[in-house]
Amino acid sequence: MKNIIFDFDGVIIDSMHIRSFGFRKIFQDFNTKSVQKLIDYHNENGGYSRFVKIKYFFNTILNQAISENEITIYANKYSKIMRENLTSKTIIINETINFIKKIYTKYNLHIASGSEQEELRYLNQELGISEYFKSIYGSPTPKIDLVKKILEENNYENKDTVLIGDSINDFEAAKENNIIFLGYNNKTLINIGDYYIYNFNKFTNDYKVKR
Repeated sequence: MKNIIFDFDGVIIDSMHIRSFGFRKIFQDFNTKSVQKLIDYHNENGGYSRFVKIKYFFNTILNQAISENEITIYANKYSKIMRENLTSKTIIINETINFIKKIYTKYNLHIASGSEQEELRYLNQELGISEYFKSIYGSPTPKIDLVKKILEENNYENKDTVLIGDSINDFEAAKENNIIFLGYNNKTLINIGDYYIYNFNKFTNDYKVKR
């Protein structure tokens, strides 16, 4: 292992409740049951971008059309709420950050997230952790393409690269790019990924094998 690609939400920061709050806020004028269906979809698909989730809300849940411009307007409202609520260091997952601080000079570290890219970079800067990563990439580019971009830009060997994530979408991004997937912070991934990290404080190159 030489290169590690981290997901952001659920791996580096504990943000799902704030992300859910953001969707409830921007859709506060809509039917609460419909919004709850979106929250359920959001929780099940943490790796998808807000652009995908907003479109899903209108197209699938409400059965309504929505333009790309309207999606962007809602996404920008959402981003404003996230910038206001995700800069507290209390939401950092300490065991992950402590692990990153120990290894960042020995490995090539990157972030590939479903969070909007400029917001993602802003949050990393505000949280004081940008310096640990060679690159930080986010949506609207799909995560599968972000991982591919990191591999190609840096001429990484697939066999030397792993992705650490907490959602099935992270697993799919890893498998599509033929790299190892390490599940974390979501025990439904124990029997899906290649390996599972139970605790970064005990993490070694032997990993925590899923079986």
